[in-house]
Amino acid sequence: MNKIVKQNIYFLGIGGIGMSALARYFYQKGCVVTGYDKTPSPLTKKLEEEGILIHYEDNPELIPNDIDLVVLTPAIPNDSLELNYLRDKNIRIIKRAEVLGEISRQCKSVAVSGSHGKTTVTSMITHMLNFAGKKMSAFVGGIAKNINSNVIIGDENDEIVVMEADEFDRSFLQLDPYISIVTSIDADHLDIYGDKEQVLESFRQFVDKTMSDGVVIYNKDLPLVTDRKCLTYGFEDADVMARDIRIEDGMTKFSVVTKEGLEFGEYKMQLFGKHNVMNALSAIMTCFQLQVDMKTVREGLAAFQGVQRRFDIRFKNERACYIDDYAHHPEEIKATLKAVREIFPDKKLTLVFQPHLFTRTRDFMNEFAEALSLADRLLLMEIYPAREKPIEGITSSVLLEKINCNEKQICSKEELLDTIKELNPELIVTMGAGDIDRFVPQIEMLLK
Repeated sequence: MNKIVKQNIYFLGIGGIGMSALARYFYQKGCVVTGYDKTPSPLTKKLEEEGILIHYEDNPELIPNDIDLVVLTPAIPNDSLELNYLRDKNIRIIKRAEVLGEISRQCKSVAVSGSHGKTTVTSMITHMLNFAGKKMSAFVGGIAKNINSNVIIGDENDEIVVMEADEFDRSFLQLDPYISIVTSIDADHLDIYGDKEQVLESFRQFVDKTMSDGVVIYNKDLPLVTDRKCLTYGFEDADVMARDIRIEDGMTKFSVVTKEGLEFGEYKMQLFGKHNVMNALSAIMTCFQLQVDMKTVREGLAAFQGVQRRFDIRFKNERACYIDDYAHHPEEIKATLKAVREIFPDKKLTLVFQPHLFTRTRDFMNEFAEALSLADRLLLMEIYPAREKPIEGITSSVLLEKINCNEKQICSKEELLDTIKELNPELIVTMGAGDIDRFVPQIEMLLK
């Protein structure tokens, strides 16, 4: 990425989790970094505290002079005033994924893909390699608690770069990984792909971009076919398997064995749920492929604290527990709620859910209804539109009618805190990929 270093880089959509990591990366490499985003957030506040100039009005007059390069997130709409101004000025504009692609070719890269689980796995691998003292950089799609950041910035001596490989807009096809990981493949982003077969085909193209001397590590249940070297993980009939899964002393414990019967011993982690055991298997296998010894891998996993907004236990005492999670797809909701039930089988589960995107709500209306019915009580917020305009007939009220839950209601942002205070729940989970995270500190304080 040497040809970009020392330039003036403008980030259009700088507040996104992936964009903010790149902005911080280039700023610390000596670039002049500025940017625009729609609204302030904890991420933009941190960037500003570090010295990066950001504005929040789509106004070309606020763009600094002497811009050499524009990094663009797919979330920016085509009718953006700033985007069209920059296009007219013939300034070089590249997508975030293209930048990651260039970085991925600088050293051995680990690219973590999947409809679900990729942020947790990316964070696990980042922490475990960092714990092992590997010279590395990393770009994570969330705030990893061990480093309290979404990025590790190495130097020209990096051996490894770890990055989240986003399937949205087929962005991950820009990468050239040494190790490719696929955690799951579910129908999603159908506004981009059209149908599940096209989603699957895109993942097949992604793994085919793995370097010839590299390896593809994937969930054994996925229908992937490639001529690259492959290793599978799972609970049965996989190259590496987890056995004897249980919760003891407030931690998840499990044993790791190979198909040939080789035993890798017992591992433990602070995360819960079978989906996180699967996530841990992929991270363990990746570390072994990168020559991290078994003892360090075991210690590193046990010390992994998780990711903000991924089964994030925000508050817990004798009376109440509050968990926040990023789940925004029906399969993610099911996995998280099942894990919550495993840990708290006797508590009444109150779920606050904010649907993300009108298209996703439309495409999976019945699946969302089934998943949300797992709660005892549901507070359903209005759909967060992100980059989309409303779709006639697709509303939270329509979704609510389909949900089979004893206690359910629509809850506006203005009513949310007062409603929670009145309900005084013993177990509450907030979920969604929109702006529900803005309420998390306030809910935490309310329960305390």
